[in-house]
Amino acid sequence: MTTRLFTSALFAGLIAGLIAVLLQWSLMENLILEGEEYETGNKSHFGGVLVINETQEAASPDATQAEDPAPAEDEESLFTRYSLAFFADFTTFVGWALLMVAGFALVERFGQRITIKDAIIWGVAGFAAIQIMPGIGLAPELPGTPAAELEARQMWWVTTAISSALAFALFGYGRTVLYVAIGIALLIAPHLIGAPRLEGYAGLAPPELAGEYVARSYAVAFISWVVLGLAAGYFWNRGNAAQTA
Repeated sequence: MTTRLFTSALFAGLIAGLIAVLLQWSLMENLILEGEEYETGNKSHFGGVLVINETQEAASPDATQAEDPAPAEDEESLFTRYSLAFFADFTTFVGWALLMVAGFALVERFGQRITIKDAIIWGVAGFAAIQIMPGIGLAPELPGTPAAELEARQMWWVTTAISSALAFALFGYGRTVLYVAIGIALLIAPHLIGAPRLEGYAGLAPPELAGEYVARSYAVAFISWVVLGLAAGYFWNRGNAAQTA
């Protein structure tokens, strides 16, 4: 059982992490780089006017060449960045997959078999619990976006994600109205308390860029979670078939 659990989580996390990284590179990397331009002050945006800040400095040709990064350094920097992104996504999705297949094992102990369809629903529920519900109060943010204190935001995010996951579990497997009522209470309680916020809105990047980043973040997360559920369900059922063969 333990071997099957870890094997299913490892392969599912690898597949979902790879899909997530590919989608992030193709859909979000340009937005992140654009946001970093505003964060560093290379670009500024006020009142609908884009300003590109250029520093004019007198320098010798040798000094200018020394300041410009070499192509090899650029390629190495991009390789390092993408490698770290893949490692982070892979590690994260393996962790989520471990929790998911542990849930599969728990459900099957109570006599309910997990099908591929069920696993995909688990993936959608994971997306809702980890992305949508916390995102109601703390949406994905571009680099340089002002926000409340990090520790307070992390505490609220973790609390919301856990309570939302428990709520969806009660909705899916609760057998009485009481379980559903408890699930509703768990679902809305963090939002009644409210996420940590600044007193006003401010940002260095244009709101259109921030809005596009949020939309693409949710799209990438949804696809990645569905793939995670599908892969976890496939490898879990494959392990079941191997044991019964």
